[in-house]
Amino acid sequence: MNIADLRKSYEKAELSEEASASDPLKQFERWLNEAIHSEVPEPNAMTVATVASNMRPSTRVVLIKGYDERGIVWYTNYASRKGKELAGNPFAALQFHWVELERVVRIEGRMEKISDAESDAYFHSRPLDSRIGAWASPQSQVIDGRTVLVTNAAKYAAQFMLNPPRPPHWGGYRLVPDEWQFWQGRKSRLHDRLRYRLNEGNWIRERLAP
Repeated sequence: MNIADLRKSYEKAELSEEASASDPLKQFERWLNEAIHSEVPEPNAMTVATVASNMRPSTRVVLIKGYDERGIVWYTNYASRKGKELAGNPFAALQFHWVELERVVRIEGRMEKISDAESDAYFHSRPLDSRIGAWASPQSQVIDGRTVLVTNAAKYAAQFMLNPPRPPHWGGYRLVPDEWQFWQGRKSRLHDRLRYRLNEGNWIRERLAP
């Protein structure tokens, strides 16, 4: 099969200005809840794009862990590649792709670390294995093999037993949005695409050509 011949007609839904929320966070919440209730695979998975000081972009998939009027929250190792890139360039882009619903949400904005108290609270709510894993994995670093991870996990499990503290290099980020885009697939590639951009504290909603 020629990969260029793979095509799909998108015909499940539409997105109009009249039916969309005036606040992008409310529109996001509406779509996220629909994705969860539709039982799409991992509706909380999102791609995070960052840019290094050499201007090379990179992406990875993480899980959203919270959202409110302040922004979108997720957690990671601050010493990872994405953490280092965000330290040098504190702007990022997020993307949710709910294939089964023929929908994409894109979010851009400034990144900030959340408070230690927020990171501590979430860390201690995680399963024990995940808390040990945060200590065991030198994320993004070259290692000799999986044995390194297994050995580290055993070492930290013995050291911390049932109460590992949050590692100082691990915690949460919040993306503070200044632009949202909502994309709904439509027939004949005439997709619906609404952008919300922040202008002097107010959200401006406008339609973009697909």
